[in-house]
Amino acid sequence: MVLRAPRLRDGRAWSEIRLRNEMWLNKWEPSSPHGWAERNALTAWPPLASALRKAGRSGSMLPFVIAYGGRLVGQVNVSNVVHGALRSCTIGYWVDVSVAGRLIVPTAVALTIDHCFTAVGLHRVEIDIRPENTASLRVVDKLGMRREGYYERYLDIDGDWRDHIAFAVTVEELHGGTMLSRLPSLPQLP
Repeated sequence: MVLRAPRLRDGRAWSEIRLRNEMWLNKWEPSSPHGWAERNALTAWPPLASALRKAGRSGSMLPFVIAYGGRLVGQVNVSNVVHGALRSCTIGYWVDVSVAGRLIVPTAVALTIDHCFTAVGLHRVEIDIRPENTASLRVVDKLGMRREGYYERYLDIDGDWRDHIAFAVTVEELHGGTMLSRLPSLPQLP
């Protein structure tokens, strides 16, 4: 598994995965005036990739694609990056249903958190999850992240204001170790 910056040439794979995974992903995605097909079409990728790269260059975001077995299978985005006294961020992610349940997302998130704590110099990472998103709740459980709060009507997701549970980890909670070391094993190719 590899985490890397998004590339313009990822568009075809990104669009194909997103369109094929509508039933798996749509209920967890931010609301949009555009339909699923339009916002995940091949033509949607160039402006999105450009915006992700621009936010990455400014330091307000760290966008990654997840590659597994040599193919794109998802994304991890570090957003709301704040330096100074807070040194915090929020992580969001999605993965192709065809590879779900193989420790790919927990591994990708662990690697991302380790990067945030070391190379980026952040102190705290938060992941916000809808209470009914059992797949994502398993991710933070596998990583041993601490439940920190409950946000009522927090984000406009799938056409309504949805509650979220906040999970967090600080660098001190790793006791000098890594988030990756909390996982039982790395994913294997099928």
